[in-house]
Amino acid sequence: MIGIIKYKAGNLASVANALDRLGAEYFISDCPEELERADAIIFPGVGHAAAAMDDLRAKDLDIWLKNTKKPVLGICLGMQLLFESSEEGDCKTLGIIPGRLQKFDSSKAKVPHMGWNQFDSIANHPLIKGIDNRQFLYYVHGYYAPTNEYTLASCKYIRDFAAVVSKDNYMGVQFHPEKSGQVGSLLLQNFLKMVDSYKQEGMR
Repeated sequence: MIGIIKYKAGNLASVANALDRLGAEYFISDCPEELERADAIIFPGVGHAAAAMDDLRAKDLDIWLKNTKKPVLGICLGMQLLFESSEEGDCKTLGIIPGRLQKFDSSKAKVPHMGWNQFDSIANHPLIKGIDNRQFLYYVHGYYAPTNEYTLASCKYIRDFAAVVSKDNYMGVQFHPEKSGQVGSLLLQNFLKMVDSYKQEGMR
């Protein structure tokens, strides 16, 4: 069972529809006690970083997210909020992955970065199994996460930025898998397979 975090910046309908297409069981909640029932978490997001963090803090979801041991998949803003801070609203974020979100330089290209782009794998990981730089994914974002030791794949728009990240039980993707056709579905399927593996290991 997947728990989808509900908050003011969540793009819930498209994520729920993508899970429906995959036949995955899920529920949507903004209550930490309810989210404890989930086997894994999807943390979606669109919008403004500072406003999103304010809403997470108001519901104690920030504390819960920082302490959960469940597999977590952050999408777009949800991935960005896993980092330490953002120029957007000059705010502190969850602080799980080191780095500060920065705004793309609009003097060099159109901002936001919007549309189909590829990524280059930096490390092997079950989340991106079967996806390579020949495939395109859908991006919409004006701020970017820096590449670092937790970057699984990078994308280039104006400069290189983190497209896929992983640290411990936390994973994140800058693009929208729920809007990226078959390639996005594959990534979500990979996540669901990882969740099943974690469940089976826990039963041993």
